Amino acid sequence: MCDTTAAYMDIDLDSLMERSDEIWEQSILPSLSKFIEIHALSPDFEPNWDELGELQATINIFCKWLDSQGIEGMSYEIHRIDKRTPVLLVTIEGTGPGEVLFYSHLDKQPSRPELWSDGLHPLKAVRHDPFLFGRGCVDDGYGGYLCATSIRLLQEAGIPHPKATFLIETCEESGSFDLPPYLEKLSGKLGSPDLVVVLDSGGPTYDHIWITEALRGLVSGTLSVKVSHEGVHSGSSGGAIPSSFRIQRMLLDRIEDSQTGKILIPQMHVEISNKIKQVAKELGNLLGEDMWNSLPVVETLGVDSKSPDQLLLDINWRPALSVIGADGIPSIQNAGNVLRTNTDLKLSFRIPPGVNAEEIQNIIKETLESNPPYGSEVNYYPNEPADGFHAPPLHTGVSNALNRASEHFTGHSSMVTWVGGTIPFMAMIQNKFPDACFLCTGSSGPGNNAHGPDEKLHIPHSKRLNVVLASAIAGLSN
Repeated sequence: MCDTTAAYMDIDLDSLMERSDEIWEQSILPSLSKFIEIHALSPDFEPNWDELGELQATINIFCKWLDSQGIEGMSYEIHRIDKRTPVLLVTIEGTGPGEVLFYSHLDKQPSRPELWSDGLHPLKAVRHDPFLFGRGCVDDGYGGYLCATSIRLLQEAGIPHPKATFLIETCEESGSFDLPPYLEKLSGKLGSPDLVVVLDSGGPTYDHIWITEALRGLVSGTLSVKVSHEGVHSGSSGGAIPSSFRIQRMLLDRIEDSQTGKILIPQMHVEISNKIKQVAKELGNLLGEDMWNSLPVVETLGVDSKSPDQLLLDINWRPALSVIGADGIPSIQNAGNVLRTNTDLKLSFRIPPGVNAEEIQNIIKETLESNPPYGSEVNYYPNEPADGFHAPPLHTGVSNALNRASEHFTGHSSMVTWVGGTIPFMAMIQNKFPDACFLCTGSSGPGNNAHGPDEKLHIPHSKRLNVVLASAIAGLSN
């Protein structure tokens, strides 16, 4: 499917841009602001999500917005399998050939209001142009709005568009562990997409249209080390009972070189091709010092004089470990002189595309649990892993239309980039529809801070991307 050609239909991009601006101002931003007000924590972060009903509430807000859009040939269904998180399926009948599958999610990461800037709050939509602030706005609450509006723009302009199916889940921030049964159950309704569009991404600047060609996979779990059954005064036990924290350090040394950050498990690495290295150089030349300067690091932090292209390879094509949580360690204010019973660490490994996440999960478990230091109790409890993603070439008609619209608004063709994060859906759906093309893009950019304080959506970039996406979708049918 991906190598078929199509003639490009001339589209009045400026007229579409005017309409996009109107729809965003009058319709999308008000509804998205209501979405921001809901916690809607992903199930990994809120065990009582079903009782709270917040995930369903986000679907209700979006469906109410859909009802007001006047999109022809549209229908939607809310699906629920057993006690799994709900999924929204939207279908818009095509007026031209081809099928497109849109993906987005409505669940969110946790919020820490105390870390947000004065005047901002994760559950309060605040607009300071060019940004809209609020938890979930850029990851990925806006995605469904933008995708549906791309079809609306085409319908209003009388431009043929393919059949469009929207799969909107509420478990993505937990690794989409609820999604596979829905992909199986809804297989007939999902059709046979020629193109899959995902808006849960972005790029390193706001003055280009960025296409994500690759995503890293994710392997995570909790490493637990226990040395005693109760806390013991450190004056009588320190030096006798090995510290559980020190054992954690020893175990992590099996996996990561603490001096360089290099991952020591060979199976977690891939050979980086000359083509990828060349793209890294081109991107590095474009971004220059902005690659590092855009990160909110302390002034004294350095990067060992690494060039921008090497930084790009580090955060996209090389594995990395982050310790993202800890249990068994009291706050400093509440810490007594006690040798603690245990230290538990939540480990997050990013792995390059092409590495089998499940195999790596097993290797990590074996590496950490074998021959525990001093005979301590060591257990690694894995979470559901997710493979990385590497996109095939785009459909020619889609690519041509995408680049023409991008050149019109930015003066440049769309640019390929990579994202060091993970979208588990991408590998799942690629396995299900191996012949489909993938257009992974989005409004994320410098300082968007998804998952962090002051999360924000770049409004002008989103309006422009909406028109570019509409043009690309039309390219599938024309």
